[in-house]
Amino acid sequence: MPANDLEVLLRSRVPIIVVDSRDEAQVLNALGAACRQLPAPTPAPAPAAPPRPAGSPVALTRAGLPLFQWTVTDGLKRLDVDMGPPQRTVAQPPDILKHIRASMFAGVYALLDFHPYLQDPTLVRLLKDIAQDYEHCARTVVLIGYETQIPHELEHLAARVALALPDRNERRQLVEEVARQWTRANPRLAVKIDPRALDLLVENMNGLSAADTQRLARKAIYDHGAIQLSDVPLVMQAKYELLNHGGVLHYEHDTAQLSDVGGLVNFKAWLEKRVAAFDGSAPQLDVPKGVLLLGVQGCGKSLAARASAGIFQVPLLRLDCAALYDKYIGESERNLRESLASADVLAPCVLWIDEIEKGFASGDSDGGATRRVLGAFLTWLAEKSSRVFVVATANDIAALPPELIRKGRFDEIFFVDLPNPPTRAEILRIHAARRGIALDGSTLSTLVRECEGFSGAEIEQAIVAALYSAHAQHVAPDARLLSAEIAATRPLAVIMAESVAALREWAKERTVPAD
Repeated sequence: MPANDLEVLLRSRVPIIVVDSRDEAQVLNALGAACRQLPAPTPAPAPAAPPRPAGSPVALTRAGLPLFQWTVTDGLKRLDVDMGPPQRTVAQPPDILKHIRASMFAGVYALLDFHPYLQDPTLVRLLKDIAQDYEHCARTVVLIGYETQIPHELEHLAARVALALPDRNERRQLVEEVARQWTRANPRLAVKIDPRALDLLVENMNGLSAADTQRLARKAIYDHGAIQLSDVPLVMQAKYELLNHGGVLHYEHDTAQLSDVGGLVNFKAWLEKRVAAFDGSAPQLDVPKGVLLLGVQGCGKSLAARASAGIFQVPLLRLDCAALYDKYIGESERNLRESLASADVLAPCVLWIDEIEKGFASGDSDGGATRRVLGAFLTWLAEKSSRVFVVATANDIAALPPELIRKGRFDEIFFVDLPNPPTRAEILRIHAARRGIALDGSTLSTLVRECEGFSGAEIEQAIVAALYSAHAQHVAPDARLLSAEIAATRPLAVIMAESVAALREWAKERTVPAD
């Protein structure tokens, strides 16, 4: 929140200003800077009744608008001039409002954490009296808190202003100041700074307040007196913990690399072409929105979402659709909006919505909550300008509302089919090598034929089952045991042959093959 924004509101003679922020120091600094730009008030004549209470401040002949701070713990204190300790006699909410109403001293009164008291009709009436008397004496009340809800009676008298967050240059200066503080505390040492790590650190602190930026910079620097690439994921995790309070978003620590994903050649090539547009190195290109991955269960959609974060080298957030919904009207939409706002602040990142049909499936049994949540999501998806790449996965296309899958919602809709022979061979190699099972060329070819119709997850579980069998028989796991487990497995393509075939037929002409 720049000081000139507050200055405009003060010059506009708004009697009540609401500032939602946890960073009280930054708000008070901006408020003080705005007050210094305004002329000192001319003392108003005292009214005949009621008389001014004894001990009320008197006007001083100095430049700037007087600024006061109130807290319920300390009372009232003047900030722009040192006038001694705070007035504890007006520490209680009714007392401070009565004091402001009775005072003929124009100025700005910053009330910190006053929002819990706005449910009291007496205090609402006192605030309304102060605001309506503004023309007689220009007393501006600034309510500083977080998620302050203004009563309807005061809405027409109040203006709300948001706290401006530090830009890239300001964040860099804050990090460098923390480095200088560490150097002053350790005069014989200098902070070792990796320029690439510093750039990533500053970039990933986007959306944080000045205080939180300094706090995370200290976390990175004070541990070992350096800024290293290894600090970036730790800072991102700490940033997520600062911003996610609703439990709907989950920070996924483990992403995947291309080498972890068998097949999906078209999808991986599509992603690699968009890396430059996503990381900002090609500003002339539009930032990609995201993809919808439709496919047979167990064929690697979740792994593809993790690989997307690995390819873009950004954090992975998972949206828990089940945690979105609340029994109270309006709360589900609020949960979604807050989660998407947190994702915007955590950008650049990949937002993974797993089994999206379970969260946004059409239905009329919930009083319209699903429709409202879907509408809020579609609006955000259409209007977002942040670098949040959405990867939505779905198993049941019939459950998805048409407005979600129409062209333009996502950049592309990929179909993740049952793996073909080369992909099955790659999946077998990856998981067998990870578990110490050696497979030669001819053995691999035999296993590929035997596991026809298997999904990637079913191939992996056959290898896991072979390990259990080897342990039970006190022998080393080998291709013989793996072949036996494959023969004993009935894949989903056999158990639910009709539904799998219908899904594959639907996707044939309507989606892009991921492989």
